[in-house]
Amino acid sequence: MEVLKRLREKVRRKRPELFANNSWILHHDNAPAHTALSVREFLVTKQITVFEHPIYSSDLAPSDFFLFPKIKKILKGRHFDDIDDIRSNTTTTLKTIPQNQFQNCFEMWTRRWHMCVGSQGDYFEGDHGGIQQ
Repeated sequence: MEVLKRLREKVRRKRPELFANNSWILHHDNAPAHTALSVREFLVTKQITVFEHPIYSSDLAPSDFFLFPKIKKILKGRHFDDIDDIRSNTTTTLKTIPQNQFQNCFEMWTRRWHMCVGSQGDYFEGDHGGIQQ
């Protein structure tokens, strides 16, 4: 819930035009934390539109196919002193990703969604228009 509240506030501050007319859409997967009743109620009360995630379609969320692999690659095998150390190293890692790779990520996200629609939401394998990891 706290993450959603912070996200909503960041959208309000950084994209006021989208926030004002409620034209932004949230995409998250079907993780239990995302589908909990309290989360669904929050999203409804705040009128946040959610882009539904097909149940059996793996790796459609940019965090799954783009961000997490990059973070894991750099931080794998390292030991951290505490949660603040993890946060700091993760933030530093994210800031090293060039802006054009984020653009490529969202182009890939679009291709993955087209493949998902083409398979009518069923699981699919094959080339996902790979992004350099």
